[in-house]
Amino acid sequence: MKSYKLNEHEKALWVILKDDGRFPNNGKLPLLLYVGVLKLSEGASSVESLFYKNRWLYSWRDGVYGFHHYHSTAHEVLGVYGGSAEVQFGGEDGIKSIVNTGDVVVIPAGVSHKKVKSSAGFSVIGAYPKGQMVDMQYGNDGERPRTDQNIARLSYPETDPVYGTAGPLLDLWKG
Repeated sequence: MKSYKLNEHEKALWVILKDDGRFPNNGKLPLLLYVGVLKLSEGASSVESLFYKNRWLYSWRDGVYGFHHYHSTAHEVLGVYGGSAEVQFGGEDGIKSIVNTGDVVVIPAGVSHKKVKSSAGFSVIGAYPKGQMVDMQYGNDGERPRTDQNIARLSYPETDPVYGTAGPLLDLWKG
């Protein structure tokens, strides 16, 4: 993963995950991991408020599924507000990353993800950019080329889920 310096104390890591034959992943937009950026003064509510303020909507609270899946009609953000987990991105040969309380992961449409293992109390807030409605895809026969077309047509988010009108998402995705 490559590093993106946010400020003196915070960083983002990023990587582009390519099509593995089963999962399209996203050869254009990098997966982003913002390390320790959440201020959890009000727990999960503060994460929901931050995402909502930055127009990442339709939030939910839960964990991460323990099977590979991806979305072709929406990008996704996950804000970890409890515990930690090892999550695999990009399919069976993809990368594994540990996410901890206070981390944020921005998953471009097409990128497969699944929870490998987690601590007790692992909890995330998920959300999607304004105007994007999520679908569930599993890398099954017959999903593509329709899902590839969905991903290619999908617009960029208007804002970064953490930093609003600035931040790594806008720099690295819109360049």
